[in-house]
Amino acid sequence: MSFWGRIREDVAAAKLRDPAARGNLEIAVLYPGLHAIWAHRVWHALWRRGFRFVARMGSQVTRWLTGIEIHPGAKIGRRFFIDHGMGVVIGETAEVGDDVMLYHGVTLGGRQREGGKRHPTLEDGVAVGAGAKILGPITVGAHSVVGANAVVTKDAPPDSVLVGVPAKPRSRRAGEDTRAILMAPEYVI
Repeated sequence: MSFWGRIREDVAAAKLRDPAARGNLEIAVLYPGLHAIWAHRVWHALWRRGFRFVARMGSQVTRWLTGIEIHPGAKIGRRFFIDHGMGVVIGETAEVGDDVMLYHGVTLGGRQREGGKRHPTLEDGVAVGAGAKILGPITVGAHSVVGANAVVTKDAPPDSVLVGVPAKPRSRRAGEDTRAILMAPEYVI
């Protein structure tokens, strides 16, 4: 896909997921989540080519500008959207699939000091509510929803709803809408 094709795809993903979005220009110019992911693509490319210091420095400048910290080593899929974004942290070995959405204050962090895989993997179509912490080298299965302020420290199967501290997964009910799950009072801690 071309550079401009990816940009249009990102803007369309934001428009699809944010009911407050009014137009493509507004989204492209004013959404810090998009600016952070666009910058991350540059820093990630430099990271993979061995320009690690420059990539880390660039990611820190992006953090200062957007309030979103994405390590340049993190692997991020297509149509990734961060709504609001302030306080989001994504660690070096995190892997994020396609069509994933995070709200503000989410941490994809580590729990150990040893090398290797230290951060979580979010499979395709995962939605993570505000303030949630997903910690360690775990996997959150495709199309799962993590409730606001949940703390996830164990693997979760696909199509799960994870709520609580520590989060406990349950299966999604047939026809359960992701946006409705994230906004339902019983899933907010």
